Amino acid sequence: MPKYFFHVYYERAEVDHEGEDLPDKHAAWEEAIVTAGQIIRDIDGKLQPGKEWRMEVTDEFANRLYVIRINAEQER
Repeated sequence: MPKYFFHVYYERAEVDHEGEDLPDKHAAWEEAIVTAGQIIRDIDGKLQPGKEWRMEVTDEFANRLYVIRINAEQER
């Protein structure tokens, strides 16, 4: 079974060194959106304008498959 890695970048890099065995890239996407939702909920009001939160999903060969981004912007 292929291994997928879920790296999170917000204020610092949290590189996933363990990864997760999943059947395919579609399962990796489903895992990414569930996990991203849980992490974003835990940010709990700390995301400030001008900051970005992102998750990058890579395969076992370090190929980037998906990126989920949240950009906080303030209108002028």
